[in-house]
Amino acid sequence: MKSKLKKHAMLISIIICMIIIYLCTLMGVTSISFVEANKILLNQIFHIDLGMENISVGATAIIWNVRLPRIILAFVTGGALALCGAAYQGIFKNPMADPYILGVSSGAALGATIGIILKFSSSFLGLNGIAILAFIGSFSTILIVYNISRVGRKVPVATLLLSGIAIGQTLSALISLFMIFNQNEMSQIIFWTMGSLNGKGWNQVIAVLPYVILGCVIMLTSVRELDIMLLGEDTANQLGVDTERLKKKILFSSSLITAAVVSVTGIIGFVGLVVPHIVRMVTGPKHRVLVPFSLLFGGVFLILCDTLARTATAQEIPVGIITAAFGGPFFVYLLRKRKKGGV
Repeated sequence: MKSKLKKHAMLISIIICMIIIYLCTLMGVTSISFVEANKILLNQIFHIDLGMENISVGATAIIWNVRLPRIILAFVTGGALALCGAAYQGIFKNPMADPYILGVSSGAALGATIGIILKFSSSFLGLNGIAILAFIGSFSTILIVYNISRVGRKVPVATLLLSGIAIGQTLSALISLFMIFNQNEMSQIIFWTMGSLNGKGWNQVIAVLPYVILGCVIMLTSVRELDIMLLGEDTANQLGVDTERLKKKILFSSSLITAAVVSVTGIIGFVGLVVPHIVRMVTGPKHRVLVPFSLLFGGVFLILCDTLARTATAQEIPVGIITAAFGGPFFVYLLRKRKKGGV
């Protein structure tokens, strides 16, 4: 029985993900009946007319243009962050690694801060001005960190991590300075850094998806090399893995994914840190299993957190607060269990 479940675990997980997406689409502050919601979904997805004349335009807009794209973006964002976290923890051999460890979040926040202060209103490919500057800021940060860390053709992992922390702190200081001299925009900047999916629609999903798909394909084709990297860089080199090339692939794909999602959603913490740990406890350390399951579980985790954020109270809570509220205590539990030899 266990072997059958293990064999079909991915299929079962995908089905569970689809069920959760469906159920969360039906949930919201605005009351829309179960029957009406299903009619709207069937009509919009499969073009099946089941008597839409009795359903208001507002209800259709809420289900199709507000809830569903938001839930899909939550799945894409959560899955992307968890996938990057799993890859970083493998390549750095550091359980504290997450998608923001190299300063991507600080770079994005600085770009968004500049956009908010300058009231940058241009748009491109479905992204508004703030999102564009956040994307540029996050990707530029990775390039700076990489070039600072590079020694000849090699990039030592320890130097890379230290450079990321140093640049991240420097950029955070700049953001604080901007906030002091632009107090009228301070609340907007703070809200952006909390992370939120409020107001996001199909344009944001379409804008982010190509970057995430490209990064995920690169990442999923590198799982065998990541497994070998667990043996150490010297052993991996002896077994034919070009470790420097692998680092570049992971850094590029992770940076691309993280920059894309963060530029749209803001900084949503703990997903990329905690989810890979939870999945690793169930599946083991092999990346060919860990990476795809982190993608699925990360997406589901953020969908559930965002559903709670938009339905728990009359005023919506930024989803970054919810992920931190769940992720922080759970990670402390993992650390305590590790200390006692339980993990």
